[in-house]
Amino acid sequence: MPEQLLSVLGTDGAVKKKDRPELSDQDLLLLHGTMVRTRKLDERGMLLQRQGRIGFYLPAFGEEAAHIGSAFAAEQDDVIAQSYRQPGIALLRGVSAETMLDNCFGNAEDIVKGRQMPVHYSFKDAGMISISSPIGTQIVQGAGIAHAMKIKRDGRVCITFFGDGATSSNDFHCGLNFTGVSDAPCIFACINNQWAISVPIAKQTASRSMASKAAAYGMPGYLVDGNDVLAVYEATRQAVERARSGFGPTLLEFLTFRMGPHSSSDDPSRYRPAELESEWEAKDPIERFEAFLLREGLLDEDAVKAIHAEAEAEMSKAAKASMVKPAPSIDSMFDDVYAELPAHLAEQREQLRSEGGDHAVDADAAFPL
Repeated sequence: MPEQLLSVLGTDGAVKKKDRPELSDQDLLLLHGTMVRTRKLDERGMLLQRQGRIGFYLPAFGEEAAHIGSAFAAEQDDVIAQSYRQPGIALLRGVSAETMLDNCFGNAEDIVKGRQMPVHYSFKDAGMISISSPIGTQIVQGAGIAHAMKIKRDGRVCITFFGDGATSSNDFHCGLNFTGVSDAPCIFACINNQWAISVPIAKQTASRSMASKAAAYGMPGYLVDGNDVLAVYEATRQAVERARSGFGPTLLEFLTFRMGPHSSSDDPSRYRPAELESEWEAKDPIERFEAFLLREGLLDEDAVKAIHAEAEAEMSKAAKASMVKPAPSIDSMFDDVYAELPAHLAEQREQLRSEGGDHAVDADAAFPL
């Protein structure tokens, strides 16, 4: 059972191990840039919600290293079955911030036509399956996708991301048990941010770690410093290589901390001590990685400031573009269900068209979450 926390970087950015991942300078800068862009996207999303421009947002403050470093270890055609708190994977895979914010506004250019909740993305072209709100559903979906990959022998793998709270779901047991038996190429990435909304990890499990649960399913499990992007990358790289070589699944636990609220509807000060938040803010994964890049001479202080400013400008521009787009058309409500629209629905569509064909939006209505 895992006891040691796997890490590469010290809190001051110094390399703790000689076996640091073999990443090019370009790779390191891409990781950093994506982490910063993700932070700025989340800041913009929360601001838009507080301004009343969107109804809901769910940030990943403090968890950037845990999901971006992990996804970076996969190939572009590997499949990601993610939860709603890994926005950086989409940015890493080439999805624009504007496209992501189109989903948050639910506008006419939203890929899913306003039919999903905000931050519940679906990017087929980026190899990312549709996000669902019910906890843990992506775990069994990832298990099934990986099993299909094994049957097809196409050499791909699937990484499924979920939180510590999802380990208490039926889907966690079913997904890991099925994949352990089938030896499918699936990597289970548990981002343990220590709080399932207001439920602390101590009330979630009596296990010494989430990674230790892997033994019950016949697969290796590793506890990794989730605020160390290099350790996250290297642990996932090895798990991906193992899965791609036909040796089956791995459970990875990335220990981190949710530095912000669960969502824009949450107030963590009601259940989390302020000193705990301060303790983890001092372990900010972006600042830690920047300390490393400064030590390595890949960035200087002016370059860091410029990267943050550029990311801020990118998100501001994306938000301004998304917020002025019209809502989906009334006709879109009748698309994508029937190959031939039934007569009663065609009649309803004509009635709505005759009434003006515009959405009646109550700007003062409360969002349901």
